[in-house]
Amino acid sequence: MGGRGAVKATVYSGINNIYRVHPAEGTRECRELECRIKGKILKEAENSYNPLAPGDIVECEPLDSRRGMIIRRYERRSRFARWNRKRAAWQTMAANLDILTAVISAAEPPFRPRFVDRVLIAAAQGGVPGAVLINKIDLGIDPWVRERLDAWRVMGIDVHQCSAARGTGLDELAAAWKGRTAALFGPSGVGKSTLINRLISGLELATGTLSRKYDRGRHVTNFARLIDAPWGGRIVDTPGVREMAVSGIAPDELAEWFTDFDSAVSRCAFRPCTHRSEPGCAVRLAVDEGRIHSDRYENYLRIREELEDGARR
Repeated sequence: MGGRGAVKATVYSGINNIYRVHPAEGTRECRELECRIKGKILKEAENSYNPLAPGDIVECEPLDSRRGMIIRRYERRSRFARWNRKRAAWQTMAANLDILTAVISAAEPPFRPRFVDRVLIAAAQGGVPGAVLINKIDLGIDPWVRERLDAWRVMGIDVHQCSAARGTGLDELAAAWKGRTAALFGPSGVGKSTLINRLISGLELATGTLSRKYDRGRHVTNFARLIDAPWGGRIVDTPGVREMAVSGIAPDELAEWFTDFDSAVSRCAFRPCTHRSEPGCAVRLAVDEGRIHSDRYENYLRIREELEDGARR
């Protein structure tokens, strides 16, 4: 392939600045290439934590049948990123997605709806539709968990239920992701890799066990990767994380990212309203009347406090 000009390709994974890319279909001698970035810095990725992520479309120069150099990254139509507090930069987990599915477990590790709320905000910031998948339903679903799932459904968010261990609900997931690029994101131990192994036979991704002492998962997947699915779509498997920070939003704008607050915010007596203690706050009234889930409201207050602390610093 050397000397035949640049080709368009999709990034499937990257580690230690070495990227696996697949040239576009129809490219002569199309196969996987191992690539580095030409010049080490992409103009399109200046000041970013990671220049490329699974799903990125790039232009590369093949050096031979197995190696190449990445010249540039095409504009992303969407991205899912998490704020890396240590580096104070956005870490893109996946690009050019059709859907971001926040994966959580019914139990073992415990159900964490506030984590999911944060993931859904980050997805919306990157222009990615969000969905929720609750795994391990074979362990039972507590009533309060069902209430929280219903609150997302009322907001118009797709909520899926499955048991990767028993194979329950997998056909529904494959149908929902058909022809789409979907990223799975959630805490360690919720069963993302087990789920993908059940959906795509022969893949054999490494899976882990829970830490019984802390009731949370151990990290197994250590880098994100794009995987072709047999139903004509793609899945991005991502590393498990323990926390999800919200960033890039002014405290007074946070309520705009809680779409279940929309109808109430416009009726608040004061503008802007922090929705804490102002008289005539329609959001707090909606919480009292059960039109906004109380746990969603508590999460709003906690995130707002974090954003205000960050602004002060």
